Amino acid sequence: MYIGTTLTNFIIETQRQFEGATGEFTGLLNDIAVACKKISDLVNKGDLVGVLGTAGSENVQGEQQKKLDVISNDIFIEALAHNGHVAALASEEMDDVYHLSDEAHRGKYLVLFDPLDGSSNIDVNVSVGTIFSVLKAPAGIKNPRKEDFLKPGTEQVAAGYCVYGPSTMMVLTTGKGTNMFTLDRDFGEFLLTHSHVQIPEDTQEFAINASNMRFWEPPVKRYIDECLQGKDGPRGKDFNMRWIASMVAEVHRILTRGGVFMYPLDSKIKAKGQGGKLRLMYEANPMAFIVEQAGGACTTGRERMMTLSPEDIHQRVPVVLGSRNEVERVSEYHR
Repeated sequence: MYIGTTLTNFIIETQRQFEGATGEFTGLLNDIAVACKKISDLVNKGDLVGVLGTAGSENVQGEQQKKLDVISNDIFIEALAHNGHVAALASEEMDDVYHLSDEAHRGKYLVLFDPLDGSSNIDVNVSVGTIFSVLKAPAGIKNPRKEDFLKPGTEQVAAGYCVYGPSTMMVLTTGKGTNMFTLDRDFGEFLLTHSHVQIPEDTQEFAINASNMRFWEPPVKRYIDECLQGKDGPRGKDFNMRWIASMVAEVHRILTRGGVFMYPLDSKIKAKGQGGKLRLMYEANPMAFIVEQAGGACTTGRERMMTLSPEDIHQRVPVVLGSRNEVERVSEYHR
C-alpha cells in the first residue's frame, strides 16, 4: 500500500535545506502534531467523554472558557514543555508567559498558540481548530519574558493550524509555501495531501459578521454594499456571503477555493477600548504568514499585518485576509 509523504518526512526534508540544522525544529513540529492529534480525538468524541459545555471560568480577555479550551491548553503545554525544543510558551488562554520548570532543558524556539479557535462552535458540532506560531528564542535567556515574544510576523519561522472537521487537517508554512496534511486515523499520521496551495487572486465570496453592519466604518460599508449589489452594482458580478465564526474554518475555506475574510475595526470595538477583535500574536500573524505564502494577502485594512510591531502578547487587531485583489480593494477604500 502506498503511504505517501508523512508530515515528519516532509519536515525532515525541509530542514535539510538549512545549513547546520540540528533536528530540533523537526522535533518541535512533531510535538505540535502530537498535541493536535490528541485534541482531534477529544473533539471527535465530544459528549462521549464529557468535554463539551462551559468550564465556569474566563480567560484573560474576559471570555467564557469552554471545557475544551482549558483541556486543549493543557494538552499543548504537556506536549511542548518537556522535550527540550522550546524556551517558553504563550497561549491565548493564559494571562502571562508559561515558563518551563527550572530543571527542564531549554530549546531554541518560542511558541504562541490558540489551543481551540472557534470554541463557541464546539457544542453545535461545527469545525474548530488550533493555531500556532513559532519564533526564535533569544539566546542566553533562561526564562524569556513577554517582550521576547513581541516580534513582527515577518520574524516567524513557522506557522500553522489544525482544523478539526469531517477530516482533521494540518496546514503548515515554514516560509517556503503553504502545504496541507490530512490525518489518517488508521495509522495516526498526517499525510501530505495538498502541496504549494495557491489562493485565487479574484473571488466572488466574502465572510463577515453582518450583524455588526451598523458599527462598520465607511470603507467596509462601501465594500460590502458593492458586493451585495451584485451584477447590478459597480462590481458587475454576484457575490456569496459566508460566516462560520471560526477563523480556522474561514481561512481553510479561503485556502481551498478563494474568498475574503473580514473582522474589521468598528465603533463597537472602539467603544470597548480595543484595537480590533482578533489577537495579533495567536491568530492574525500566523494566519497572515500562511495566507501570504499561499499567494494571498492579509492587512488591518490600513497596513500589512506581518509588519506590525506588537505592543502586547494579547494585542487585538482588525483583520482583512484572503484573495489578493479583494484585500487590496478593501485597503484602497481605507486609503
